[in-house]
Amino acid sequence: MADKKLNCGTSQIDKNYYCLLMQRNINNQIKNNMKHMTKFLLFFCMFGYITFAQAQEVVKDYDGNVYKTVKIGSQVWMAQNLKTTHFQNGDPIPNVTDGMQWKDLIIGAYGSYDNIRANADIYGHLYNWYAVNDSRNIAPSGWHIPTDAEWTTLTTYLGGKDIAGSKLKETGTTYWLTPNAGATNESGFTALPGGYREIDGKFGDVGFKGFWWSSTELYTVLAWYRNVGYDYINVFRVGSNKSLGLSVRCVRNI
Repeated sequence: MADKKLNCGTSQIDKNYYCLLMQRNINNQIKNNMKHMTKFLLFFCMFGYITFAQAQEVVKDYDGNVYKTVKIGSQVWMAQNLKTTHFQNGDPIPNVTDGMQWKDLIIGAYGSYDNIRANADIYGHLYNWYAVNDSRNIAPSGWHIPTDAEWTTLTTYLGGKDIAGSKLKETGTTYWLTPNAGATNESGFTALPGGYREIDGKFGDVGFKGFWWSSTELYTVLAWYRNVGYDYINVFRVGSNKSLGLSVRCVRNI
């Protein structure tokens, strides 16, 4: 910043001397003000950074996987699918790769799509509902599997089940097949087409659809889930067999 000039005149030596002193005082004042301003800006920036960092909640499961989160309406959701291999208490969740064993399960289990571990890095694991409902809890501490009602709260906030899928899906066709109809991901949910595991242990629909369990039972062998697809903008609410392997999202405890 240029020094501020003082118009003092030059007719008298005393006046010149006085003006020189005044000019120095003004310059010193400007420099001091600049120092104070710099300190204030540094403090403001540091405070703003800390506040922002604190707002970005870090969610970590038992395995140490870290998940992004997003606030949608009054709810805070994970923005990624779950991929833990342990319950909250440290007990391992059975990883069942054999299809014949999978269909007969009445205990919690998981698998990676096509039994390829790298798929879980993208889409998370596929869990049967028995894992979702286990009292040892597959969700990280402070989080839970959403109920059917909590899924409805989400889709209602996003304009209703007939259009909410477009606001949930990740944009583009890196993972979704073309056309990935209407996808905006304006919610930040970043839904991916992780497919599912059938009752008989076979895998299907990766790239086509994403399926997520609720924790709500429908009948003895049925529970509610939600799905979105590459060629529609809806969110479908479906009751189906608890032995299916589906993706899992978690919502923060209130």
